Amino acid sequence: MSFAPDIIERLARARADLRMGVPIVLTGDGVPLLVLAAETLTEGRLSAVRAMQGTPHLVITARRAETLKARVYDGDVARIALPQDANLAWLHSIAAPEDDLRNPMKGPLATARDGNADLHRAAVKLVKSAQLLPAALTMALPDAGQFALEHGLTVISHALAAPHLSATSPLHPVVHARLPMAAAEAGRLHIFRPEDGGSEHYAIEIGRPARNKPVLARLHSACFTGDVMGSLKCDCGPQLHAALDQMGTEGEGVLLYLNQEGRGIGLANKMRAYSLQDQGFDTVEANHRLGFEDDERDFRIGAKILQEMGFEQVRLLTNNPRKIAMMENAGVAVAERVALKVGENVHNEAYLATKAHKSGHML
Repeated sequence: MSFAPDIIERLARARADLRMGVPIVLTGDGVPLLVLAAETLTEGRLSAVRAMQGTPHLVITARRAETLKARVYDGDVARIALPQDANLAWLHSIAAPEDDLRNPMKGPLATARDGNADLHRAAVKLVKSAQLLPAALTMALPDAGQFALEHGLTVISHALAAPHLSATSPLHPVVHARLPMAAAEAGRLHIFRPEDGGSEHYAIEIGRPARNKPVLARLHSACFTGDVMGSLKCDCGPQLHAALDQMGTEGEGVLLYLNQEGRGIGLANKMRAYSLQDQGFDTVEANHRLGFEDDERDFRIGAKILQEMGFEQVRLLTNNPRKIAMMENAGVAVAERVALKVGENVHNEAYLATKAHKSGHML
């Protein structure tokens, strides 16, 4: 038995390092890379990278590159060579869109088109999975082993990490206990913990629903602003309470509360998207300008929890066809879609219209 961390544990360590501004090392085919998250990069570490031999690159997603009018030669990412005079403010202006309208001309931006970009792509995936802006500063690192040892850096093998960067982490039940609620006194809260060190997810079970027939279920993504603060910019809070009320009325149901804030980009990035919406961009455009896709959530998590609890069929409370498709693809049959149309107000009319028009929500 070895006490050394396995690849899943190393990835969790790498995400924590990147969030703190600590570099990691990625190895694989070709020359290894030193990787730093652009969002947490400091002047000192930027200077240290500058002092190394070679050309550092800022790797961004194709979505962000499209906003910046930068050429994309690597499909889903672009490798931008750092100009000699690029400082920390310049890097942040490429990674973050907050000053795009004030300063739209960022270039000229020279993007690399030669060589294998697999490690650069993995770098962006890792940074994104740490819920940071999807932009990574990279530098080729020929003597990666010695360098990592000297500086105490986490080393990630791309070959070992790749399957886990796109997979859903296995989830395990931790504990469950009775939880009387306003919507239903016969409530029970189940806690599920992923193996990869990520956020825990919750299942609120109302009554004692039979496992051999479709259960009334709701996949609800955490929304601090809507669920807790009563935000009028979305319909999340009303949907949460309406779903619980309907389950309480029927006497049974399961609400899955998934910690995937801001369509999976995290609360900080969600607030960045809100700031962009205040500039006139809709919710999808805001996500794209940040470098994210329309929706980064993984609803397979919900399917895994339902299956762990013994459910194979659901009556799904949703307006989102993507949830239905993910449930079906993950092996949970959707016997019925139950509409959940609540919470519209003057502050979220445009937001709901965008969800219907661009994301296909059935509103």
